[in-house]
Amino acid sequence: MEGVVDHLMRDLLTQINDYDLCITEFVRVVNRKVPKHTFYKLCPELKLGGKTPSGTPVRVQLLGQDPNWMAENALIAHDLGTSGVDINFGCPAKTVNKSQGGASLLKDPELMYQVISNVKSALSGTEQPLSAKIRLGFDDTSLLDEIVDAIAQAQPDMLTVHARTKRQGYKPPAYWEYIADIKSKLTIPVIANGEIWQRSDAQRCIEKSHCNDLMIGRGALATPNLANVLKYNDTPMTWEETCQLILDWTKLDDGEFKPFYFSSRLKQWYRYLKYFYPQAATLFDAIKTLQHKAEIVSEIERIIRVESTEVL
Repeated sequence: MEGVVDHLMRDLLTQINDYDLCITEFVRVVNRKVPKHTFYKLCPELKLGGKTPSGTPVRVQLLGQDPNWMAENALIAHDLGTSGVDINFGCPAKTVNKSQGGASLLKDPELMYQVISNVKSALSGTEQPLSAKIRLGFDDTSLLDEIVDAIAQAQPDMLTVHARTKRQGYKPPAYWEYIADIKSKLTIPVIANGEIWQRSDAQRCIEKSHCNDLMIGRGALATPNLANVLKYNDTPMTWEETCQLILDWTKLDDGEFKPFYFSSRLKQWYRYLKYFYPQAATLFDAIKTLQHKAEIVSEIERIIRVESTEVL
C-alpha cells in the first residue's frame, strides 16, 4: 500500500478496527544502511514501542535484493523497536522492479532464499518474527514450485501470498486456490491476500485458500471498518460515518506534511472510497484541483453540509 497507508492512516484505521498486525510502507534497501530518520519517518510507531497509538503492532517492511544489506537493515529495525520484520517480494511497481526489487525477485528463487536466510540469521536470538510476502510469480506461475521451496528452506515465521502474478497486477480475479496448494507444502502460517473487498469475498477466499488468516489492503481503504466487518460481521460504515472519519483523518496531521503530500494522499484515498461509496466521487471532484489543507477541509465540510441538507 505504498503511497497511501502511512502512519496517520494506520492510526485512524486501527482506532476503529481490531487489526492483529499492520505492515509499514516499504523501506527501500540498496547498498548501505538506511538512516535511522528514514525508519522513523516511515514508521513513527517505533517511538511507541512498535505499536499504533491504539496498541496494534506495526512491522517494518524492507524491500531490496542484497541479502547482506537486507540483514543489516533488519537489525536496525530491530534496534529501533519494530514489532517484527517483513520482506517484500510482491510489489509490482515498474520503478521498483526495474531496480531489482519487490516482485522482480520472484524470477530468482535462489536469491529469495538468500535474502530470507540472511535476515533470519541476523535476527536469530532477538525473538523478532520474520515474515515475507510473495505473489504467484512474475510473468506466470512457472517458478511457483521453486519459490515455495525457497520459502520452505528459508523458513520465515509467516508467509503472505497475494494470489496473482506481477503481470496480472490488481486485475480481478485473485486465484485463491493456488494459496491452498502453497499452504499444503509449508509448515509455517500462511496468510491469504488479494481481491478481498467485502465479507462474501473473505468467505470465498477462506474456502478456496484453506487459510483462516487474511491480509487486506485496498479494501481496507474502500470500506474503512472492513477488518471488523470480516471478523465480527459488523455493518459497513455509512457514508455519513465515513465523512466524519475523513475529517478525523485531516485532524491527525499536525502540520508535519507538506501541502502536496497531504492532498495527494487524501485524493488517493478517495479513489478507493469510490469502490464502495459512489458519493465519494462528488468529494473527489470537489477537491481534485486543490492543494492546501485549509481549503480542502473547507470544501469537504461544505459538501457534507450540502449532502446532509439534501437528505433532510
